[in-house]
Amino acid sequence: MKKARFYTIPFVFALALLPVTEPAAAHEPLYKNGRQIFLVAPDGRQLDYIPEYGSVVMGTDAEGRPILLDRSGNLVATEMSAREYRSLRENRGGPASLAERGWHRNDRGWNGDRFANRPDRYNNPPRGWNETPSESYGFPPPPDIPAPAAPEPDRAPARAQANAKPDMNVVALQVFLDRNGLSPGVIDGLMGNNVRKALDAYAEKSGRQLDADADSETILQSLSLEGGLPVKNYTITAEDAAGPYVASIPSDYGRKAELPALSYTSVSEMLAEKFHMDEGFLKALNPDADFSRPGTVIKVVNPGGKQKGAVTRIIADKSLKQLFAYDEAGALVAAYPATIGSTDTPSPSGTVTVERVALDPNYTYNPSKNFKQGDNDRVLTINPGPNGPVGNVWIALSKPSYGIHGTPDPAKIGKTSSHGCVRLTNWDAQELAAMVSPGVTVEFVE
Repeated sequence: MKKARFYTIPFVFALALLPVTEPAAAHEPLYKNGRQIFLVAPDGRQLDYIPEYGSVVMGTDAEGRPILLDRSGNLVATEMSAREYRSLRENRGGPASLAERGWHRNDRGWNGDRFANRPDRYNNPPRGWNETPSESYGFPPPPDIPAPAAPEPDRAPARAQANAKPDMNVVALQVFLDRNGLSPGVIDGLMGNNVRKALDAYAEKSGRQLDADADSETILQSLSLEGGLPVKNYTITAEDAAGPYVASIPSDYGRKAELPALSYTSVSEMLAEKFHMDEGFLKALNPDADFSRPGTVIKVVNPGGKQKGAVTRIIADKSLKQLFAYDEAGALVAAYPATIGSTDTPSPSGTVTVERVALDPNYTYNPSKNFKQGDNDRVLTINPGPNGPVGNVWIALSKPSYGIHGTPDPAKIGKTSSHGCVRLTNWDAQELAAMVSPGVTVEFVE
């Protein structure tokens, strides 16, 4: 007799990616391999809930049907196609129990199959799980994220992988790294250089290597236990929708100086930064969402809270394009992808110190001291805001006019050049600002 197979799987993570629907008497619509499926209880009725992560084991019965079992081997639900479920109801005149369908249960399990406690079997990839989660259980494959508009002359394109499709396993990895203070930059589901650098920093901080593929289940289990799954629902509030927002951010500094604030330009841009996401990825997760309407429920990633600690030493690695923050004992507290200097305006060399920290700072443009932007030849004061030239954080260094700061373009961090300073995402700069104080050393290394 063909033995049943069973596995532990990131079940709720896959289901958490479902499009948001109105509450119903049964579970949300599920799709697998392009077909709608139902989770049918042993009494023949459709489940009215989605099993919690870790509460079920998934396997196949003697006939190859996907089934869900609890840890005692009791049948929780059987996966059925829409046609199978409709046929079941029509043939029986309504829900029918598995016993009525000829199934039986004994001490060897349903249909005589043994569901013994075999932890060594739990790591086998379940049937049909070779697809990415975006192709299973209803998460629509996101559209290609378009390439960004033409960059400013002194900047390179933000993403070389503009046509790559997000991978939800990579999203989980990025969230895991972010929660551990090892920033992958914007969370976008793409395995880029910033993610690889964060993996190397994780090895330094934890003392062990993390394999994105081999450790995917361990990563999900860790996330679920500490901070929750990597994707969650979020309801847009009236405050979110109200702003204030500006229609657009001009590239010319003279026109920037005319604005009362360098605010976000949209709800989606604000929410993307709030949840450490690429804005294009946020929209791909929620293709039909009206971000301007309060009460709209959307899917966002769940990056967790800020790292805490006292940073006493910072290393800005120019070649790696990464910033490392250490505590008094020399242990790595956090690591961030960074944009550090350029050929025309190189960053400092050697060691400097932090002089002060300013949140939501004004930005003073002085072409005689710094760089010249466009035709602007006079001193300008640009008002605060996350879309200002230094974002919403300025950590001043002892070398005049140099600092560590945020950015209006988080997707470009680690990929472009700056005007000599160290540029981080706004959320990474905010996290670092809370851990430093005047006198902290900043060492620039090649």
